[in-house]
Amino acid sequence: MAGFRSAHAAAEFWKDGVLRISTRGRYAVMALVELASREAAAPAPPAGRRKPPVSLAEIAASRLLSLAYLEQLFGPLRRAGIVTSTRGPGGGYRLVNPPEQITIATIIDAVEEPFLTRDEPASERQVAEAADRLWQELDRHVQHFLESVSLADVLHGRVGMARLARGRELPVIC
Repeated sequence: MAGFRSAHAAAEFWKDGVLRISTRGRYAVMALVELASREAAAPAPPAGRRKPPVSLAEIAASRLLSLAYLEQLFGPLRRAGIVTSTRGPGGGYRLVNPPEQITIATIIDAVEEPFLTRDEPASERQVAEAADRLWQELDRHVQHFLESVSLADVLHGRVGMARLARGRELPVIC
């Protein structure tokens, strides 16, 4: 997560006082929560074997998400090293690391386009730079928070407690 394109993009991101993550980011988090849940619920495999992968069709049906959309999301998640895939009958996806080691920031970064680009015309640059500092600081706080929450925290409903349990406090914005 690199920042905002403009003050307008930041305003849309925080529309109505609520943080707005794109559909890609929200669906990716929902799908990986479901994947982690299914992996945790799967029976222990025999010695020397791994739990079976989870199909995208199972995730799509369970979370009422589009299978085609999930297929688009899981490519970047695989390339980012968050999931691994198995092809063929009985194929699907597995988390590469335990949910405790996967942050929400990592998931969102894998599927989102970077927010911060300097696309203002040169004539607007001076005025925009003052506002840019605000959006960059806000972005830093959001990034810090998302880095403090793991997939396991979301799976187990510990989001509000996540950073406190790790002894991390978010800096106060004044």
